[in-house]
Amino acid sequence: MCAADAVVGASFGAITVGLGLPVWLPMLMSAVVFAGAAQFLFVGLVAAGGNPIAAVAAGLLVNARHVPFGFAVGDALGTGWLRRIAGSHLMVDETVAFALAQTGPARRHKAYWLCGTSLFLSWNAGVVLGTYGGRAVGDTDALGLDAAFPAVLLALVLPNLRLPRTRWAALAGTAVALATTPFLPAGLPVLLALAGVAAAGTGSAGAAAADPAPDDREGHPRSAMSSKDSR
Repeated sequence: MCAADAVVGASFGAITVGLGLPVWLPMLMSAVVFAGAAQFLFVGLVAAGGNPIAAVAAGLLVNARHVPFGFAVGDALGTGWLRRIAGSHLMVDETVAFALAQTGPARRHKAYWLCGTSLFLSWNAGVVLGTYGGRAVGDTDALGLDAAFPAVLLALVLPNLRLPRTRWAALAGTAVALATTPFLPAGLPVLLALAGVAAAGTGSAGAAAADPAPDDREGHPRSAMSSKDSR
């Protein structure tokens, strides 16, 4: 996983300098922000001529998922403000997943910090290599690295498209973005695409009405569910 993260980080560094942005930007963002999807989104919007403020807002919205993440793994960070601030900076999807997969507070704590530290080091190392490699290559588009940004975002959503809620959100958000792109500055269509969340709620409600809960079906009484299944 760290090797894959380093490769994506290298593509981020190469794409950023290939778009004409300063060399220090990808390395500073990777150290201070440390959020791959938000970094790709920011660079893509700014390079397309979008407003930096809109790009920052889009990145913050993408990272809003870290709020429930914090509630889920807050105990794995440890005690003390300094440790919690440092641990919050290492909070990405992978660290949360690895921590929640463990049993017991001690194992969760070790898994969180080991995963977070390893990913932080590998991501930033990849970004540095990609940044200077991108300068040496010059035209990163010739290597197809320009496709990494949409590919990363597509990879984030593809595993969840089997869920009706995600399909409704993706379809509605795509329609809004495509409809508004010819008329609005770069960055705003991405923000407006969040209207897909409302469509996701409508679609999931319809699916729930059409398909009764397992507890209501014959032969699946609630009392037969284990405590693990009910979580």
